Amino acid sequence: MQHHLFHPEKLDLSKTETFDVWDRHNLVRIDNLANPEDPIKPFDSKELRRLASAILEARKNGRPVILFYGAHVIKCGLSRYLIAMLQNGLVTHLASNGAGSIHDFELAYLGGTSEHVPTAIEDGSFGMWKQTGGWMNEAIREGYADGLGYGEALAKYVDRHPERFPYRESCVFYQAYRLGIPATFHITIGTDIIHQHPAADFAALGACSGVDFAVFANSLKELEGGVHMNIGSSVTGPEVFLKALSIVRNQGYGAKRFTTANFDMIPLGDYHSDVSAEHFHYYYRPRKNIINRPVSMGGTGLYVQGNHLQTIPTLYSLLSAQNFPLTEQE
Repeated sequence: MQHHLFHPEKLDLSKTETFDVWDRHNLVRIDNLANPEDPIKPFDSKELRRLASAILEARKNGRPVILFYGAHVIKCGLSRYLIAMLQNGLVTHLASNGAGSIHDFELAYLGGTSEHVPTAIEDGSFGMWKQTGGWMNEAIREGYADGLGYGEALAKYVDRHPERFPYRESCVFYQAYRLGIPATFHITIGTDIIHQHPAADFAALGACSGVDFAVFANSLKELEGGVHMNIGSSVTGPEVFLKALSIVRNQGYGAKRFTTANFDMIPLGDYHSDVSAEHFHYYYRPRKNIINRPVSMGGTGLYVQGNHLQTIPTLYSLLSAQNFPLTEQE
């Protein structure tokens, strides 16, 4: 029997039309970002108190505190809380998915982000922005040529073009870069609006995110006695963390006893109990990959249930009662 090679047809992505972003209506704006000095609504959580104690203990002992956040943290207007945690030595590594980088990037140059998707998807204009896709892909291509990670590539691009980014003081990845703290982005090809842009170079996107995965794993190798938080990432964060943790243990690093915390709004009940594969909680990845499996050798897994607008400011409030800096090295 003769076999014929099959080559599936591809859509010509270079024909995609893009639009200027300047007149777009943005749901999140630089002028309505939350500030750490703002009054906060009371929110009581024993898990948050335990987590705050673990973070303070980790930093006093020079151990890392890693924070992986979903893009909704930026969309909630909480960028300045993340920056304050970096500035005060509370967080030693920030990580997010591709969307986390995009909303941060848009706020830095446009002063706004988060378009109205239900109407934009109807005419195919959703995500088709010349500036966001053009500039981010340019930054990533340049970073790829220099062997950089995704986060560093974006930050250096902002540094080279300050005139384009009037709001860079509120840009999380840029402020991390200025402080010498890793900010890594872990993408899935096809999930982000900049992948829709004709300028997208998928080899560059994958390679730069691959560098960031190695940077993330390097931070995890020191996690013994430290803290890892997953805030609002239901798939990417838990999966990247579990795989990177497996690598560092495979290579002989300790990383056995540490504290993990997952932040979300889903009620999990007794989140340490075994759950049947017939129950939908079994398929909620943070429960397994953040709270339970990684700390099976003696660590502590916590679940912080609540809205980010309450949980993150409350955590920062608990932490900021301390004197900074928190370690001798800083």
